[in-house]
Amino acid sequence: MKEKILIVDDEEGIRSQMKWALADEYDVSEADGADTALELALAQRPMVVLQDISLTAREDAAEGLDLIEHYLEMNSFCKVIMVTGHGDMANALLANRRGAYDFFSKPVDLDMLKIVIGRAINTAKLEQKNKKLISELARLKSFQHIIGDSPKMQEVYNLIKTVSPSDYTILISGESGTGKELAARAVHESSPRSGSPFVTINCGAIPENLLESELFGHEKGAFTDAHARKIGKFETAEGGTIFLDEIGELPPPLQVKLLRFLEDHKIQRVGGHDELALNVRILAATNRNLQDEVNSGNFREDLFYRLTVIMIEMPPLRDRGEDVLLLANTFLNKYGEENNKPGLSFTEASARSIASHGWPGNVRELENKIKRAVIMSRDKKIKPFDLTLAAVSGENEKWPTLQEIREESEKRYLSDSLARNNWNISRVSRELGTSRTTLYDLIERYHLKK
Repeated sequence: MKEKILIVDDEEGIRSQMKWALADEYDVSEADGADTALELALAQRPMVVLQDISLTAREDAAEGLDLIEHYLEMNSFCKVIMVTGHGDMANALLANRRGAYDFFSKPVDLDMLKIVIGRAINTAKLEQKNKKLISELARLKSFQHIIGDSPKMQEVYNLIKTVSPSDYTILISGESGTGKELAARAVHESSPRSGSPFVTINCGAIPENLLESELFGHEKGAFTDAHARKIGKFETAEGGTIFLDEIGELPPPLQVKLLRFLEDHKIQRVGGHDELALNVRILAATNRNLQDEVNSGNFREDLFYRLTVIMIEMPPLRDRGEDVLLLANTFLNKYGEENNKPGLSFTEASARSIASHGWPGNVRELENKIKRAVIMSRDKKIKPFDLTLAAVSGENEKWPTLQEIREESEKRYLSDSLARNNWNISRVSRELGTSRTTLYDLIERYHLKK
């Protein structure tokens, strides 16, 4: 099936010329004004739009520029190539800022236009492929709550699938922000307990004098202000799983009570005398080295061994390769939708900054920076400044424009063909699929000599 192209120009002769040149390879439609262009764009969703920047005799570019955003709203993958008057660089730059893929000056070089259209379609297909990949990762997230396809994360997934059916205690270790709670939820949801409660408590976020009551509950009158019985987290998790985050912060007296529960699965409320038998699986997490805590006397050795029957280590983001860009794009899509800013994307400089940053705060830091960038962005391109990332090496160098890259590639390819064919213009013309007249023009433009 041919890719669809829409030509928008108020001059019939130019439309006919371009359609004649492109009709063999593409499904070409024409429009002579904005209203018809929008109707066709909505109905056909063309991959490429060739848009005259001025659709009126007054040479007013405003209408042509406004259409760019409408095309992109209908199809974010659409590539808009603007056709400008000779030397109209100011409007060409405005078009680029509004989202245009490229621009050409009249009179249009049809052979060059074909090359640019081909590249535009390839770019659009790559973008579609990337979105599909992000969607597949989102599907993975809906199953595991975790996004990532790196070898280290695949190891984590396989381990979760292996240990989830059991009732063994699991310790999940890793730096802050690596997704330890997500891993715990994945274990719970992949286990036979998935239909029962999953209860979390951060052992480092609750004052020591309140933590015991939070965990095990208390009886009425157990202490001042204990006006009624309170059910603790362990009882709330009956039949399911309790996740003890930052287990290394657990005070020594509560370490003893936790060890007892792991031995006989019974608790005693604060101020109570009866023991309650509970069916609860324990998952714990820490960003500390618990072995060091044991060696320093801050953590009980017998509890350490009971908790580390099975260990899952969450890798830091810096060790997850291309996962960082997959996560970045997922967060960009998520917060773009939440803030009514669809179609956001990263500039190449931003992608380099994201890939090269060390991410000491891991996934949590990445998510927070992208959330802020979406809120602060003023256009559809997220720049390093929006992400508040340090400049990477070479970022401040002058990067070539698409036009410069295209011309350099064309010059090199033409020069190689001329050398191969010993400057036989007829053979070069057949090899490159272009006319002799165009070849002579290019040779003169690039100052090529035999």
